[in-house]
Amino acid sequence: MNSKTRLEALSEFLKSKRANIQPQSVGLPTGTRRRTPGLRREEVAQLAGVSTTWYTWLEQGRKVKVSSSVLDSIASALQLNNDERKYLYDLALEVNTNVYKQDVFQTKISPSLEKILTELKYCPTLITDRHFQIVGWNPAAAYVFLDFEQIPIEQRNLIRLVFTRKELRSLAVNWEHFVKGFLSIFRVYYGQHMGDEWYTQFLEEMTNLNPEFKSLWQENQVNMAPEVLIEFRHSKAGKMIFNLTSLQVHGNTDFWCSIYTPVEGSSTEEKLKKMMKKGEKS
Repeated sequence: MNSKTRLEALSEFLKSKRANIQPQSVGLPTGTRRRTPGLRREEVAQLAGVSTTWYTWLEQGRKVKVSSSVLDSIASALQLNNDERKYLYDLALEVNTNVYKQDVFQTKISPSLEKILTELKYCPTLITDRHFQIVGWNPAAAYVFLDFEQIPIEQRNLIRLVFTRKELRSLAVNWEHFVKGFLSIFRVYYGQHMGDEWYTQFLEEMTNLNPEFKSLWQENQVNMAPEVLIEFRHSKAGKMIFNLTSLQVHGNTDFWCSIYTPVEGSSTEEKLKKMMKKGEKS
């Protein structure tokens, strides 16, 4: 991510977070002359204890001198969560500037991760890299989502698939809720790897490919490990309900593990077992 792109991302993030805060939630009057939702720039500046001019320049994406203490004040004024704070620091302080090459990525998972995938027999599980390329999955994931083996390696990007494959679009009862969880994790990686121009190219490609992607991406949601309840309407198994748990794989890789656990008390696990058993026989 070059400096211009980084500052544009910072500008969009600050604007979206300011727009999400209701004045009354921070003790300010709603008023009748507000033309845009959320707080005004001068109100954020007041809450953060900085000058309106300085904050305006920051939000406009200008190059201004920033410090961690000032960013802490802005983060508090905008009511950012921990992941959003980290994303703000990554963009404003420009701490991640290493240049990455695609050929240095590890695309094979370790035997221990293979073992984990095997043991999670009735929990559909996906392992992705920092580009959200799918590098590992278990049979349960193939039964519930797609047979990833039939998809060319270069097309196994989870973000691209959820926006382009009709099977995944029709699978999730609340498709937007489904994809927002992935996008919030993807934005964390986006902020952490500013030297990787792949992100700029990918975002441009997805924006041109699907207008809904642009709209959802501009919401600027940041969450390292969203825990969400997902309801599917599977073409073969019917209603299935999962809890999604996201885990970072520590070590020399940037792998991410997404585990869909059948909700207790539902018939999801039983349906999955029958579907997999039937598939093994055919």
